[in-house]
Amino acid sequence: MDERKIEIEDSPALPTDAVEPKRRRKSIVREYAEAIAIAVLLALVIRSLVVQAFTIPSGSMMDTLLVGDYILVNKFLYGPELPLTDWHLPGIRDPRRGDIIVFKYPQDEKRDFIKRIVAIAGERVQVRGHQVFVNGKALREPYTKFADSGTTRGAEAYCGYAYGCEPTTVPADSYFVMGDNRDNSQDSRYWGFVKRDKIKGKAFLIYWSWDGDRHWLRWWRLANYIP
Repeated sequence: MDERKIEIEDSPALPTDAVEPKRRRKSIVREYAEAIAIAVLLALVIRSLVVQAFTIPSGSMMDTLLVGDYILVNKFLYGPELPLTDWHLPGIRDPRRGDIIVFKYPQDEKRDFIKRIVAIAGERVQVRGHQVFVNGKALREPYTKFADSGTTRGAEAYCGYAYGCEPTTVPADSYFVMGDNRDNSQDSRYWGFVKRDKIKGKAFLIYWSWDGDRHWLRWWRLANYIP
């Protein structure tokens, strides 16, 4: 039987000028610059529309929030404000009684305040002594703190507030807010209501807490959820 030989021809070599040139690699400086720019952009978007960090500078929310607490605020929940505009994106829900909110201080919108909502639009609120009444019913507030613990809660007392001494109806798209440290809080009792479009978001987490007086970390407060 004749053996058939199979000849395999080598593929012709490509001409030198047909070889694909190597792509120029980006410089290290450019790569780092692009990565930093993207990171900064994402951080700005997250800060503007989703979550923002704040520091507690005063004791008006003690003992819920302490001076030196670092908190995160959910801006997406109520509908964030678009940067450089007065427009808000749709939110998941409206603010509710009991929410701890960060908002633009009505008398100086360059400053941010943090308080707790005690009455919403359409509700009738009144403060008598240590007791808050909403629509004529005593509000249960186990989180409150008072300087004079000897005063009976709900007792009649001199009322020097501008709002809340008499039953006051909260206007539309507004909220009546108070600090948990009731005897050390400038709030709606003094300067009125918070408008819906001035609310920045709801506080939801303590991520860091530093005691500046004792110079130590309050480790037991880290990662604490704010109800």
